[in-house]
Parts: sequence; C-alpha cells; structure tokens
Amino acid sequence: MLPVIGRLSLREYAALVAGLTFVVFEALLHVVVALLPTPIIRWFYHRSRIIFNSLTVSTSRSTRSKPPKSDEVRAAERILKARDFADLCKIYNYTPEEHVVLTKDGYLLGLHRLPAPKGEQRVGRDTSTGKPVVYLHHGLLMNSEVWVCLTDEQRALPFVLAERGYDVWLGNNRGNKYSKKSIHNNPNSTAFWDFSIDDFAWHDIPDSVEYILDITKSSKLSYIGFSQGTAQAFAALSIHPRLNEKINVFIALAPALSPAGLANPIVDGLMKASPTLLFLFFGRKAILSSATMWQSIVYPPIFAKVISTSLVFLFNWRSLNISRAQRIAAFAHLYSLASVKSVVHWFQIMRNGAFQMYDDDTPPVFQVRSAVSAYHPARFPTKNIAAPIVLMYGDIDSLVDIDVMRTQLPPHTVVQRLKGYEHLDVLWGKDVHHDVIPHVLEHLKCYQESTQGFTTSIPVPSVVRVEDDIDEEKSITIMTVSAESASEFGSM
Repeated sequence: MLPVIGRLSLREYAALVAGLTFVVFEALLHVVVALLPTPIIRWFYHRSRIIFNSLTVSTSRSTRSKPPKSDEVRAAERILKARDFADLCKIYNYTPEEHVVLTKDGYLLGLHRLPAPKGEQRVGRDTSTGKPVVYLHHGLLMNSEVWVCLTDEQRALPFVLAERGYDVWLGNNRGNKYSKKSIHNNPNSTAFWDFSIDDFAWHDIPDSVEYILDITKSSKLSYIGFSQGTAQAFAALSIHPRLNEKINVFIALAPALSPAGLANPIVDGLMKASPTLLFLFFGRKAILSSATMWQSIVYPPIFAKVISTSLVFLFNWRSLNISRAQRIAAFAHLYSLASVKSVVHWFQIMRNGAFQMYDDDTPPVFQVRSAVSAYHPARFPTKNIAAPIVLMYGDIDSLVDIDVMRTQLPPHTVVQRLKGYEHLDVLWGKDVHHDVIPHVLEHLKCYQESTQGFTTSIPVPSVVRVEDDIDEEKSITIMTVSAESASEFGSM
C-alpha cells in the first residue's frame, strides 16, 4: 500500500528510499562477506588499517618516529583484544563468576558477579558473601561488558564497588551476547525475538533480582541502571509492587523514560510517522545483526569513527568528554543484539510522548491511524513506584527531558544534574571517577543505612548540594554535583 499523499514530506520519502536501498545493499554484502574465507577477511582488515593510518598520520620526517604509547593506549589495546566479560576483568586482575537465570517465560539470562576485590578468588560460588549487594544493568543494544571496558580501573564502577566491599552483579537482557538462548524457541526463529520492554519488565528484571537475592541470602539490593536499564527498572517497579520491597535504592544513570526523539529531524519524523517501518527495514528478529561482522573486518579506529558519526547524526552526541582511546576501546564492546520489536517500542513511546506498554494494535506500514483509537495503550504507572529513586543525568543529554521525566515519577524522586555530560559520558567520561562514581557511592551508603527496614522516606545525601530551584509543587529534590564534596573522596 502506498503512503497517503501528504503523510510524509518529500525529504522523508527520499530518506525512506535511501534507507531501504542501504539495507538491501548491506544485506547482500553481508552474505558475500559470510562466504569469504578467513585469510581474505584478514586482508581487508589489514588494508583498512593501512588506509586509515595513511590518511591520519603525517608522512613528514619530523613525525615518522612514533611517540611512546601512553598507559591509556596500552590499556585500550588490551581491551580491544578481550573477547568477553571475563577477559576484560582479567586485564585488571578481577575474577568474575558466571550465573544463569531461567525466566518464567523460558529465556536463559547470563549474569556476571564480582564478589571480591582484585586478586581474590572465592571457593563457593553459590553462596553469600555477607556484603551489601549491588545490581547493574546495561542499556539498549548493549551487554554487561560496557561497565568494565574502561581504560582505567578507577573509572570502572563495578571495580570500584568491588574494592569498596560490595557484592557486585551485572545483568544481561534476553537476546544479547550472554542471553541468546530459550528453552522454547531457537534464536534463529522469529518467535525468539518477539519481545519488547514489556518482557524485560515482566520477567528479566524481577527474575534476575529474585535469583541474586536467593544466592546472596540478602533481603534487599541496590539497583544501578544505565539508559534503557533505567527504563526497564521504572517499568518493572511500577508493575511489581513487591519488587519495591527488595530495592533499597534505584540509581538511574542517564535515565530514559519518554525521550522527545532523535536529533535528526528526517529520521525522527519518519520513525514517528510509522514506528513499524523498522520491521520493513530490519525484519522481525534482531536489529543490526551484521554489526559484529563489520567489527571483524574493519580496523577499530575506523569502526569507532563510524559509530561516533552515527551518534552525532542520530543524537547529536559528540563524546567530547570521552578520550579517543576510550572510544576505540569501548565502541568495540558497545554493540550487542536486541530485538527490532524493542526498538519499535521506543519509537511508539517517542511518538505518543508517554512511557507506555507495547502497542500491539499497530497499524500496517503507511496506514493512517484514525483520530479515535480502538483502545488506549496501557502506560506503566511509574508514579506508583515506592522504592527510593535517584536520577543522575547529563544536562546536555539530548535523550533526557528532566522536566517531563519529573512529572512521571513519584514525589520522593531525587534529581542530580551532571554539568557538561552527555549520555555515554556517564559511563565512559574521562572524569567519571570525580563527577559520577563518588556520588553513586554516597547514595548507596546513605540509602543502605536508612532502609534497614523498608521505608520510602528519602534522606538527602551529604555529598550533594540541594539547589534553590526546588519545585515544591512536584516535591522532587533537585541536586547538582558539588566539587567540594567530591574532593572528600580523594583519588579512587
């Protein structure tokens, strides 16, 4: 069916045709590369490195001698060679545990655990450490590796937490690198990938929390989410009242709830006009499944440059707070498989400006929805969340509209602004060990001490300064990072 005249602008039609052409071309190229022998793939990799170096390095005699590599560059090279979470931890002498959670709907989720400081190993794996428990969860198109692929262990939150005496757990969404298995469906089937944020909320988060508490013999844990990892917790806590009793504090880094949209107006308008266009582009299984192929044949700095350019194009994130070596190292571990349906879900949220459940009543591609819908998609009742919430957001993050977010959350929410931070900066910024991690530690300490019995009263952590612009009507505390209080922690 052709789009109704006037439904899309001329530029959006052009973008649609160009996008479909690119997807078809990329799919054909993927098939060709898959048939190539390994020596030829290696040849392409080395040629891309030679071409990149010839374009970026001056050939004048004064610059021919290579300067000595910095500690950061050497660390980045080791991170690039790391194949998985265990290899990344080994770089800094940490020994992780691997666990598997069976969700109630049959998915097997990989969990990683750091139960001890560096250099220490535990004998009993399925036992309690007696330490306070912290659970970290990644964002969209990611896996647990994003937390530990930093070029300095002082900037890696899980390592800092392990050194501070926490029992650290890291989760993974169904479908990603560590959770690509189900007892019901094969990952090559469409049924395996038929999941959205709803399924993360109904199963992945609560089932992972339940498993962790069962193993650790703890009654509560602290939850730290990044990006979509925060959205999954918002959703899960809003529909599972008893889950709130198991969370002593929910710290949301770069929180995502109902983003306004993408920075590029053409792509934004096209996807909002019909979110199901993504099914037309990518099918109904995993989105961007060929990304791992491109990583294998393209020189890492080139791959990092492509990712950086895409982030500017889609979100206007320029990553100025992330060093070049860190970008090259982290972007190699950035991507992991996710369902097309979960991305469609996000565009439904953006289109309607509400943190809603997946709308199964989606019209066919290009069909215009009538003014009066047959039903109203259910929204996640996030104002019902009883667990303490701390939002830590970058004030130049294009995906965070803090004013809108505040209206959708309960009155006890604490809001902390990170000045000059974008979305990914909160994970990989060069100064997170000064601007982010000390405040996370203080929030954890504060709420663990104040919630020995379950309560929703929210104390104000001493590490932050309460601003004068508190919105009394919404009763949400606004905070900013205080450099003076951060200095109390010294070097991590």
